[in-house]
Amino acid sequence: MAILYSFIAASASLIGALLVLKFHKWAEKNSIFLVNFAAGIMIALAFTHLMPEGLESNPNALIFVLAGFLFMFFLQFVVLFHPCHDESCHPHADTASIIGLSFHSCIDGLIIAAGFEANTELGLLTALAILLHKLPDGITISAILVHTGASKKKIFTFSLITALFTPAATFAGILLFNDISARVLGALLAATAGSFIFLAASDLIPETHKCKSRLAPLSLFIGAIAIFLIHLIAE
Repeated sequence: MAILYSFIAASASLIGALLVLKFHKWAEKNSIFLVNFAAGIMIALAFTHLMPEGLESNPNALIFVLAGFLFMFFLQFVVLFHPCHDESCHPHADTASIIGLSFHSCIDGLIIAAGFEANTELGLLTALAILLHKLPDGITISAILVHTGASKKKIFTFSLITALFTPAATFAGILLFNDISARVLGALLAATAGSFIFLAASDLIPETHKCKSRLAPLSLFIGAIAIFLIHLIAE
């Protein structure tokens, strides 16, 4: 089940690329709503599911929340593979870009595997958060590549290669996380919470400040409320 939902989440970046190739202007204009919705989902999921689950299994979970946050900071600003939402970044579909974004996709896949290892509900919610994160990323990265003059075939191939690393990493995660201790699982869930908080705060929310629409920020609240309601219903 985890691999199936990992494939679905990974396909979001391909859908984003196809939207750009087919409806370039529309995709660029409306991706901000998905960006904010994904941010709301990630933040709410971190605080209402991942952190509580982590603390239940590991009393030092908050340390791993911080570790997950700092780890993502290191990867995105030292290794420099963070998704770029600005045409001035001019990423190119070369070997370095593919390696960096594929590694990011691997992390997404491992996060999905950790979620399903905890329980099915958390796995589904985690896969949803990854899907919503990858769709606007696929739109923005592909839109930038269009502006740099990359061919449609090159953009699609680039998106496909990076996307396939997500289910591959989920499969590896299933093998790695099988029969792990509760404390280790709690640490993984807490680190996932930290990574979600970082992605939302660093990559997604800042996009709101560039948008003139006053409706776009409401998407963040809708995403957060949706997770909160799911949490209440589940209880």
